[in-house]
Amino acid sequence: MVHMHKLRFASILLVFVFVLASAWADEGGLPEVDPLDYSDSEIITAGSSTVFPLSERMAELWTDLGGVAPSIASIGSGAGFERFCVEGETDISNASRAIKDSERESCAEIGREPIEFRVGTDALAVTISAENDFVSEITFEELALIFSTADTWSDVRAEWPEEAIQRFIPGTDSGTFDYFVEAVFDEDEEPILSANPQLSEDDNVLVQGIAGSPYAVGFFGYAYYIENEDVLNILNIEGIEANAESTDDGSYPLSRPLYIYSDASIMMEKPQVNAFINFYLTQVNEEVIDVGYFPASEDALAEALDAWRIANGLEPMADVEEDAEEESSE
Repeated sequence: MVHMHKLRFASILLVFVFVLASAWADEGGLPEVDPLDYSDSEIITAGSSTVFPLSERMAELWTDLGGVAPSIASIGSGAGFERFCVEGETDISNASRAIKDSERESCAEIGREPIEFRVGTDALAVTISAENDFVSEITFEELALIFSTADTWSDVRAEWPEEAIQRFIPGTDSGTFDYFVEAVFDEDEEPILSANPQLSEDDNVLVQGIAGSPYAVGFFGYAYYIENEDVLNILNIEGIEANAESTDDGSYPLSRPLYIYSDASIMMEKPQVNAFINFYLTQVNEEVIDVGYFPASEDALAEALDAWRIANGLEPMADVEEDAEEESSE
């Protein structure tokens, strides 16, 4: 009898899995995918440490439904594009910045044409230790001073302690580093590197460094702040708090898009990659906030869904809907 109950439970569980897999379809007109069909097919991804928690979550969901566990390396956006565009080792590249023209050229040299899929929005978090009791918000000008020419906190504001600023920042292969340099220093990395910061491609190392001193400061993706908000404080910039509203309307000065990249030929040659990207795009908005980021706009996600459709030889949804309207009016 117990054996029969176990069989019945297993059958119900299997049906439930199939129902979930079917439910995760038809978003933006994408066809259904069943992860169980790709239980022994390799998927290799690498890149941004910022996008890593989101891709990790999507991979866990995929695996829970029977798909093969994708390989995800957190090595930074630049290093990720190196493996995707130069070495040709990966199927998907995670990025916290848009691909550079030089990287596209490298991809072209090995016969790859990167396709961009927007998967979310990050509020880059400028953080201090929870033990810091003298800073809560800064201006954009002060942000630049803190990460460049100011030696002590009192160099930024006279009422702040005359204690050396300890800086912990992502390494130069990081898309987060690239984005910060572009947004704060107009693409000139010399000021921030001349300040002799501690660099690491591992955001958890940065968290430990910042949390360990009341005079430390650093930055990384919002998800790492949320994960460690018991030991960190986040700074408002120009009086604007990082939240869903300020990232959606662009008022938070350090809001930025998050991406994954692939290539149509890879997607056609490796059905598991094609299916996983489909799954990622149709499920991501259900998971992105829980991970610690914010959804892409409806238009941006629609563009990503259309990019998948076009890579698969399908019409953009706007054309499909227009054709349907014409047929119904005839």
